[in-house]
Amino acid sequence: MQLLNLFRPNVLALILMSIGIVLTGCKIEKVDSDASASADAAAEATGGSVPEQVKRSQEDNLKVAYVTNGIASFWVIAEAGCKAAEKDLGVECLVRMPDGAADQKRMLEELITDDVAGVAVSPIDPANQTGILNTVAENTNLITQDSDAPDSNRLAYIGMNNYQAGRMCGQLVKEAMPDGGDVIIFVGRLGQLNADQRRQGVIDELLNRDNDPERAFDPADKVLKGDKYTILDTRTDNFDFALAKSRAEDAIAKYPDVGCMVGLFAYNPPNILEAIRGADKVGEIKVVAFDEDDRTLQAIKDGECYGTIVQNPFQYGYKSVELLTKLARGDKSALPEGGFLDIPARAIRQDNVQAYWDELKALTGQAEQESVAP
Repeated sequence: MQLLNLFRPNVLALILMSIGIVLTGCKIEKVDSDASASADAAAEATGGSVPEQVKRSQEDNLKVAYVTNGIASFWVIAEAGCKAAEKDLGVECLVRMPDGAADQKRMLEELITDDVAGVAVSPIDPANQTGILNTVAENTNLITQDSDAPDSNRLAYIGMNNYQAGRMCGQLVKEAMPDGGDVIIFVGRLGQLNADQRRQGVIDELLNRDNDPERAFDPADKVLKGDKYTILDTRTDNFDFALAKSRAEDAIAKYPDVGCMVGLFAYNPPNILEAIRGADKVGEIKVVAFDEDDRTLQAIKDGECYGTIVQNPFQYGYKSVELLTKLARGDKSALPEGGFLDIPARAIRQDNVQAYWDELKALTGQAEQESVAP
């Protein structure tokens, strides 16, 4: 009798469903609003709601990915934001830090096969990565963060306005060197949209041009002269920290009268500062920075660096995971208006660096670690 009961229609259906799940595995699909609507309609038609068991099966083991554009202290802070969101939202976030565009492409391809519910990426070469980005977008929810790829099929961009942040950086140069002078810009790579936009913002501010985010990028190998300021050179290092330092050393030797050196990526300012210390020109050459490397913040406190423009990498990480989680759970209303979630930049100088640094340490857990250190 008990054996016969197993073959009652309802029980048999459940057994077959269970067998199907085991055979096919569990796959997280891209959000389908029509499917979600159908499920809600079915629940309403039966006079009930979506069963809790079904809701849990949709949300359990939710996995998203966060892909940086390199390996730097900036991304360690972003990873802390990802981990905080992971804990708050009950999801898993895979953080990937590539070494160059080819490595980033490989990581994105692997994430597609890993069936993640969404990917947040900072594209290294957006003009030439449209193909792989669109492939990701075909398979899961794709957003960009830190650096955008507006020609791709990404759903949204989380970050700051890099052109305006560049102009803010130019304003710091003006404060540090009010009488004008020669400037050299250092950056990891050009061709990456955030780097190009930042650099152009600095240039336009120093040359007193009108505010035009759509202006064509000035060539890197051209000396750019304004009424008070001259941009002598733009030097790249492709995320090679040793090369970043040697490029700064070479520039000091080539341009002995340079007045200010500007570093646009997190690791550039510390390497610039090392080169200046080595040349015994601390104070003689002004330094203006981007991002919040501890060595940069300490140099601002010590008066060796005038100031820095900081983003909010912690929030880049947190908000990316939050948005991808909401999208995976069917909440398309979470998409920001216009496809851009603006997390504004801030200018940090000697008068506010300690308060900012304390805030940063609290967010990343560094303050707690310091409090228990022997």
